[in-house]
Amino acid sequence: MSFAQSVLAPWALLLTWLLSLGVIAWTLWRRPWQVLIEDTALQHRWLGATLAVMLMWQLRAQAVDWLTLHLVFTVLMTLVFKAPLALISNVLINIAMVVIGRNEWMLLGANVLVTGIVPAAVIGTVWRLVDRRLPDNLMVFLFACGFFGAALATLGGGLAAVVLIIVAGTDPEAIYLAQEYARFLPLLMPSEAFITGMLLSILLVYHPNWVATFNDHRYIDMQ
Repeated sequence: MSFAQSVLAPWALLLTWLLSLGVIAWTLWRRPWQVLIEDTALQHRWLGATLAVMLMWQLRAQAVDWLTLHLVFTVLMTLVFKAPLALISNVLINIAMVVIGRNEWMLLGANVLVTGIVPAAVIGTVWRLVDRRLPDNLMVFLFACGFFGAALATLGGGLAAVVLIIVAGTDPEAIYLAQEYARFLPLLMPSEAFITGMLLSILLVYHPNWVATFNDHRYIDMQ
């Protein structure tokens, strides 16, 4: 989901811009492009995945004028390419949505926060817990990260959007609708979780080496 029209107070727009710029600055400081330069095949996969996600964002439902519902795919991108490259993809996709007139420029910070930073932070936390605390098992990784992690990240992004509207909304009707919308967030979780889990399972079966957060030697060879 993402914001299509601004119903946020100017201070909230500024705050989301600053938060997003701070995270992107941290991302660029890690120089994620170096792995792309060193691996031509990874370049092609990352660019192809970014383009595919951008096209999938066109399949959206306009619930209200200021909010659109669509699959985000940030969890899948984070698991496959890790957070820095996933966040760069998210920024590029959000910029593309602005350029083609889907979203407003002033909402770029809020949309990067809701569709990129929050879901990436949630799945990053889940992945670390799985990596450190749970058994080294392929199915554990798939269900905990691919299905449960995607559902939790969708909930996190949705709650972030709802909280922004409730705390900083300038339209009383939008604030009311956001409170009502919060009740239906659990209904959005299965779709993102199912698509992410299905695509991740295909990658783990046919190309496990493509999933950067997955250690095929640890999860497959050692079993």
